[in-house]
Amino acid sequence: MRTLIVLGISLLSSVSYVHASDPIKIGMSQPLTGDIAAAGTYVANGARVAVEVVNKSGGVLGRQIQLILEDNKSNPKEAVATAEKLLSGDKVPVILGAWGSTLTLAIMPRLLEYKVPMVVETASSSKVTTSGNPWVFRISPPSAIEAKAFGDTLFTKFTPAIKKADMLVVNNDWGRGASDEFTKLMRSKGVQIGAVETMAPDATDLSAQLAKIKQSGGDTLFVTTGIEQLTLVLKQAQEQRVPQRIVSTGGSSAPDQLIEQAGLAANGSYHIVFFAPWFPEDAAHPEVAKTFIEAWKKKGYAAAGLTDGFRGYDGILTAVQAIKDAGKAEPAAIRDALWNVNVKGANGDIKFEKAGPAGQESGQSIPNIYVVQIKDGKVVKP
Repeated sequence: MRTLIVLGISLLSSVSYVHASDPIKIGMSQPLTGDIAAAGTYVANGARVAVEVVNKSGGVLGRQIQLILEDNKSNPKEAVATAEKLLSGDKVPVILGAWGSTLTLAIMPRLLEYKVPMVVETASSSKVTTSGNPWVFRISPPSAIEAKAFGDTLFTKFTPAIKKADMLVVNNDWGRGASDEFTKLMRSKGVQIGAVETMAPDATDLSAQLAKIKQSGGDTLFVTTGIEQLTLVLKQAQEQRVPQRIVSTGGSSAPDQLIEQAGLAANGSYHIVFFAPWFPEDAAHPEVAKTFIEAWKKKGYAAAGLTDGFRGYDGILTAVQAIKDAGKAEPAAIRDALWNVNVKGANGDIKFEKAGPAGQESGQSIPNIYVVQIKDGKVVKP
């Protein structure tokens, strides 16, 4: 609780430029329905928890935070519509969003048009920070950083060693980007690449892709997709007796949910995550991690959602810190402040480096990355 008290004191000490009864709006676009609704709902719940924590600690600039949450329905066109509403209708000074890379990329032109910053909490496509949008600040790792971290610290943990790898990814910016980066990594390690298969976001029959993967002779299958489809991959891989060990990428695997939904098919699978709620003592800031976990549980949210929920939590803390540092809830001031924030988040330290073309750089934070395994129906350290 010490962290919350200090946060409250620091926020209350800020100068208020608007009457205290007027809340500061923070917009958010998430997939609350559609193909990736489970993950989007977890992120939204994490944001709700953070808003409650901040408001109980006194808010920011002497005002409360109001989260305006819109459902982008897992659809790029709907994502643009949510951004238009938040920016032109609600006139929010900062946005969080929008889970998927395709959804986030669809929104980004509106940020340039309205000159409002967005804290990107999930999307991993390199395009998010290399397209020349100075209003984008990403706290999640792009696939390139995730793959590099895997290669630097986690690659050698696999026994037996990875000799031939296959890829099965959702056919969108997120999945294709992950496939490209993990393929580059494997080849740099001398690993042979076998089958590279894609699947539509709404595909439920993956037998054709898995049959090709089974025949490739690989020892490890990297899978990138949302929790719903990953559950199907695990079940159908077991049914087809696919011999490869499975490693999910992207940090949105929700292992507890996989245990519940996939049952024995989840046993033995490995998962790259960006927050490990089973081992909060391993976090860069254990007290922050524990505070988040406790607040989440008090709300009655499912424990399985913690591995995605922290994204919304850290995203709100980042936006709030920028508002505090800016001294006012104005988009340009918040954007400028984001370049200098140093937030102690559930994932770790959040601070931004420049990424993208000179003069139009986006902000990129470097998160912590972990690998966990499902063994005998439990999440364990490999």
